Amino acid sequence: MDTSSDTLTAAAAAPVDNDKVNPIDFEGSVRTDQELPPQELIKRIANLPVLDREGGKHSFKSLYEDAAGRTLIIFVRHFFCGNCQEYLRILSEAVPLDLLAKADTPTRIVVVGCGDPALIDFYVEASSCAYPVYADPTRRLYDELGMVSTLAPGPPPQYMAHTNMWASSFRSILDGLKQIPSGLWRKSGDKRQVGGEFLFENPGGGADSFVSWCHRMKNTRDHSETKDMQALLGLDKFLPGPC
Repeated sequence: MDTSSDTLTAAAAAPVDNDKVNPIDFEGSVRTDQELPPQELIKRIANLPVLDREGGKHSFKSLYEDAAGRTLIIFVRHFFCGNCQEYLRILSEAVPLDLLAKADTPTRIVVVGCGDPALIDFYVEASSCAYPVYADPTRRLYDELGMVSTLAPGPPPQYMAHTNMWASSFRSILDGLKQIPSGLWRKSGDKRQVGGEFLFENPGGGADSFVSWCHRMKNTRDHSETKDMQALLGLDKFLPGPC
């Protein structure tokens, strides 16, 4: 991956204050939209840094420009969020790597969180995540791509049908307690930050990459449902039909 850009020095930048978009203490889902990021924005953020599990810096564009094809980038909340952990667990079962390999267009899935990269190994294990995970502790990418802040839980999503908000909250607290000895219990990321999903297309041949679809979360459980991800990536045709 590309690690040479001068823009990578922006990793030390202070987190962006997203709370001007929505107040912290409001009820219901946040005011956001699903408009595609314009090309000038994609170019502007291409060299912003993401960090790997060892803290190594990579340009954001390296996540989707390493090879021609599509990259679904899933932005999650803090690394102790039980909701997002459950989402990645269910998505990894619904879209395993062997199914992803059947896509007509070469496709990969990458996850980006907003906590300390030292928590990535823990997060992969806790969520049984099948995909590569990176970190953006500055939350700059979240801000530039229009993702906002809220603590509103929203209605129960289908992907949490086998758990509930209380179990998720307990798991989040337990995860934090386990990290006290390592000193990482306060470094999971901003609890108010919500994420979303962005499908990047890299046509290859020197053509510019672009976002063809996106979904920004309106509350802390508003990830796109797994069946919608299967359909978006054209994988539903490989699944068994109803009995």
